[in-house]
Amino acid sequence: MLIERTAVEPLVRENLSQLPFMPEAIKLADERGERVYVVGGYIRDLVLGVGKKDIDILVVGDGTAFAEELGKRLCVEDVLVYGNFGTANFRYGDFDIEFVAARKESYNRESRNPEVVPSTFEDDISRRDFTVNAIAASVNSDNFGEIFDLYNGLDDINAGVIRTPLEPDTTFDDDPLRIMRAIRFASRFGFTIEPGTYSAITGMAPRLTIVSRERITDEFLKILASDRPGMGLRLMYETGVMKEIFPEVHNLGGVEQVNEYHHKDVFYHTCEVVDNISRATNDVWLRFAALVHDIAKPPTKRFVEGTGWTFHGHEELGAKMMKGIFQRMKFPFAKIGYVKKLVRLHLRPVALSKEEVTDAAIRRLIVEAGEDLDDLITLCRADITSKNENKVRHILKNYEKVMARVLEVREKDALRAFQSPVRGDEIMDAFGLKPGKQVGIIKTAIEEAILEGVIPNEYDAAWKYMMEVAPALLEQGNNG
Repeated sequence: MLIERTAVEPLVRENLSQLPFMPEAIKLADERGERVYVVGGYIRDLVLGVGKKDIDILVVGDGTAFAEELGKRLCVEDVLVYGNFGTANFRYGDFDIEFVAARKESYNRESRNPEVVPSTFEDDISRRDFTVNAIAASVNSDNFGEIFDLYNGLDDINAGVIRTPLEPDTTFDDDPLRIMRAIRFASRFGFTIEPGTYSAITGMAPRLTIVSRERITDEFLKILASDRPGMGLRLMYETGVMKEIFPEVHNLGGVEQVNEYHHKDVFYHTCEVVDNISRATNDVWLRFAALVHDIAKPPTKRFVEGTGWTFHGHEELGAKMMKGIFQRMKFPFAKIGYVKKLVRLHLRPVALSKEEVTDAAIRRLIVEAGEDLDDLITLCRADITSKNENKVRHILKNYEKVMARVLEVREKDALRAFQSPVRGDEIMDAFGLKPGKQVGIIKTAIEEAILEGVIPNEYDAAWKYMMEVAPALLEQGNNG
């Protein structure tokens, strides 16, 4: 979106004047005799036409005192003050408002935590990460809405460029997390990274080791949640950032595979799969499953004479790799079962589309996927990539036929939450058993009979089948 500089101030002034807390903020700024500005992402997104509820307010003076007094006037119950950093925060209606005093920062190379001292508006703006985030608008009544763009951020927004206000080496050396933020903004907005800034990211990537894993993971997941995650993934790979933060994904690069619908390079194929699935879902963990579905191809790669490169067992090994990845990346373990399941099963629907498939095979897929069957189908559709559109259409046509059968069998056989219709306590009562292996054997036999189509998934049929086969199963167990 291109916007003339002359149109920015009226746009900003009109928008800021409508913010519900702004009249009190203007009055307070004037009473305290402090210069106050809305700065950063709110102005950037306003220019881009993107809605945003997070607002950063810069006070040339005592930022925390300003926040506390404004919160009092607005009847805000909780004003959070971080005195060591000169910042404060509170929510007002739908808005999350952060206040900071104008400051200058100096960094120790071994830490991201800066030493902070009060300073001027110009010093504060110069320490901002990127020019597009260094645009400010006045809150004071004498020049309300006036734009201050010391580093030509408006030009960079119009040009779609990520650039640092100061020397990029200094910017990233001081705070290496800005490397991830540069890639996130590029991925979110489809911007390019200015060559000098790009070069600094490449050179400074190893500095990410001083940043906490939680902060890196937060940025990584935001990149994965962006409109163009594949772009962010490629930038991380090509700058060397991926090697530092997620080596298993980096190692996919250069691994060749040749089959009927994959690209030769597993990493770039993976980027395409992630972009494909992102057009179908905003669920970041389904996108993550797409990212890691082939994660074990490098360690399972083998050359078989007459066949070519194979990756046998990569789905099982990939599922096993998730525990180490989740631990190191500080991902929420509540999501690991879901991701492991999708990685382990991602080849199954494709395999079914290549053969005369039985209802029994379809039932097993449905039962193993459980409530995540629809997400598995979405992943498998996204995994079909080729530059040959006719080939993709042909594969999808066969695949859709099988998936239609999957959905038909799931509904027909009532397999959404499958388990033996006869419960364990009923089995124990029927045969005078105590909890143990024998109950499990009988229950498994019933479930297998349903999956193989021997009996329908109904209570009466399952009870009758149990009474027929259980005596022989118990006798075998006793003899064994």
